[in-house]
Amino acid sequence: MSRIIADAPARNWVDAYAPAALKPYFKLARFDRPIGAWLLLFPCWWSQTLAERSIGQAFPDLWLVALFLVGAFVMRGAGCTWNDIVDRDYDGRVERTALRPIPSGQVSVRQTLGFGLGLCLVGFLVLIQLNWFTVWVGIASLGLVATYPFFKRFTWWPQVMLGLTFKWGALVGWTAVTGSFAPATFVLYAACILWTIGYDTIYAHQDKEDDAMLGLKSTALRLGEATRPALVGFYAGAVVLWMLAAWLAGAGPVLFAVLGIVALQLAWQVATLATDDSANCLVRFRSNQWVGWLIFLGTAADMAVAAALG
Repeated sequence: MSRIIADAPARNWVDAYAPAALKPYFKLARFDRPIGAWLLLFPCWWSQTLAERSIGQAFPDLWLVALFLVGAFVMRGAGCTWNDIVDRDYDGRVERTALRPIPSGQVSVRQTLGFGLGLCLVGFLVLIQLNWFTVWVGIASLGLVATYPFFKRFTWWPQVMLGLTFKWGALVGWTAVTGSFAPATFVLYAACILWTIGYDTIYAHQDKEDDAMLGLKSTALRLGEATRPALVGFYAGAVVLWMLAAWLAGAGPVLFAVLGIVALQLAWQVATLATDDSANCLVRFRSNQWVGWLIFLGTAADMAVAAALG
């Protein structure tokens, strides 16, 4: 029987190459399904590069780029590890999550907790490379991380809480560059929250039957047949706010052109979505990695063009 978790790529590197003793831990951290880490990382990079654009920098600071890369992957792993501890009694009863390491008996709760604390330590070592204002901004997110897994038990809108938690990097990236907040910081954060509600609603449609059976809640269940028009609203709001954040940061036409392409990608997701087809939902969810790369590279290109034109 295959031990590949349902929403992991069939040829992921963890199942193919990782040592057997480490596979359960890598799966706890979702290293076999890295899309979530990328979706956590991109707002950090966007915020960093927008802040650098606002002060006239020509190229992204590669040291910050690397720190955010490591930090996003380990902290996403830590958050997922905590989520698996909290949801262990549910995961074994849901087809998509039944093969996760705890419900399948590959690791104990104690081993999982120790692994999660180790990831948190690595994340803290990354965080303290930044200025102290940013260190405290990063620490302030821990309350959201700790409480997020519980929200689907009592609200139809856990995706809002996910957005608040998962897109905290939009605040951290800016302060890492400037040591303070600016209006563009909060506009970018709001845009990223709307984006998250949209793509995670698509993702949640994979589990709606199991969630309903278990008494769990989600925007997929709350919106139902109204999902498509709701997604139009979430994604349109995100694009408008991304453009406003870009304007506040002093971005030029390169980034605005890229945001137009992003709008087309999001429109494709909505237009081709089949909410009763799990494979369709997963493909559209994963396609948000293109949104991330487009905005990051578009902002970097905008910085370079502005510097070249003087």
